[in-house]
Amino acid sequence: MTIRAIYIGAVTLSLALAAQAQSSGQQSLASTLEVYVFPSTGQSPSQQSTDEAECYQWAVNTSGSDPFAVQNQQAAQAQQTQAEQQQASQVATGSGAQGAVRGAAAGALVGAIAGDAGKGAAIGAGVGMVGGRARGNAWQAQAQQQVQYQGEQAQQASQAQIDNFRKAFSACLEGKEYIVKY
Repeated sequence: MTIRAIYIGAVTLSLALAAQAQSSGQQSLASTLEVYVFPSTGQSPSQQSTDEAECYQWAVNTSGSDPFAVQNQQAAQAQQTQAEQQQASQVATGSGAQGAVRGAAAGALVGAIAGDAGKGAAIGAGVGMVGGRARGNAWQAQAQQQVQYQGEQAQQASQAQIDNFRKAFSACLEGKEYIVKY
């Protein structure tokens, strides 16, 4: 019965220390990585902190990824994708006018052969403007889809790096007799 009382006392003390650390606003390394760690053999908070730091370095070396650097890369990639989206939205700018100029030139040639270059140019300009806008809108949609796809691929690659790091980090902590979930 006394062993059980000692065990309950130790668990209560561990929970109190963990609650005190949380209430003081301190966050463990694991919690900043969204990894949940429970000391299954009664490791102290300071021991857990030391173990987490050792496992962090081991996981960086093993996975080849530092999750904080990857998060910075994700933020930079998101900004780059946004800038590329803005550029892609400008692809169609002026395409209607360019089409009108081309259409007017072609219409003037056809109209000159038919006998009225001015009328042919006007008709060609209208048709060219509509065609130019349609081509410009198609180019714009294609450019935006490509930028979005590339951004999504980069985000997925970054997330895969973070997931591989978490697996390595968890494996190390489990080897030190912690219960780990992420």
